[in-house]
Amino acid sequence: MNKHLEELIELSKIDQSIDSFEPKVKQAKTKLEQIENQESDVAKEIESLQEEIKDAELKKAKNDLHIQELTAKLDANKKKSAEAKTEKEIKALQLEEEIAREQLDFANEEIERLDKLIDTRKAEIEAKHSELEELKEQSAQIKEDVEKELVEIEKQKQELFEKKQKLVSKMSQKILAFYDKIRRWAKNSAVVPVRKQACMGCYMKINDKTYAEVIKGEEITTCPHCGRILYLEPQKEEANAE
Repeated sequence: MNKHLEELIELSKIDQSIDSFEPKVKQAKTKLEQIENQESDVAKEIESLQEEIKDAELKKAKNDLHIQELTAKLDANKKKSAEAKTEKEIKALQLEEEIAREQLDFANEEIERLDKLIDTRKAEIEAKHSELEELKEQSAQIKEDVEKELVEIEKQKQELFEKKQKLVSKMSQKILAFYDKIRRWAKNSAVVPVRKQACMGCYMKINDKTYAEVIKGEEITTCPHCGRILYLEPQKEEANAE
């Protein structure tokens, strides 16, 4: 096989390996982001529950004040009833008292309802705090694991970069420029094998003449359809030699 072609195949594989780390990095960071988002969501839920409690406490205070006002009104009505001289005045005061007592009952029921709501929300907040603590523990462990994983990925990437630099330093700059030009649009499929007489980049069948050139491997051959650099895989070469 042509020396330059061998170098291009090796370079392409190194580039593929380097680029393959990006999804791994993204996946590792996604794990951490997911647990951090869960923490944030639970914290927001706690905040929302606390706001509900504040709102309920405010409504309770208003009802307590209303009860005081109604109680004072009922006391005042008792005095007025004792002083009332006509049946009309007595009925009017009785009606006021009935309305005040209904409002008083409603206010007491509302306070009872709000107390139950507050107790429920406090229990929910306690449960959410426990959940948040568990998430923080998980987050700390995941963060530690992710950092180790990223360090290992960076180490492997560095080794590949050094390997690539060593290879590139001895390659023909003209060949390298040709490869880079194709790689700009073909990405990691700049150099592809031929299988069953088809380019594995565009999956189009190549003609017999081009296929014969690929089999010989004496020159750098490109796909007549897409322009990618073609080569025959080792096992294909062996099968062909047999």
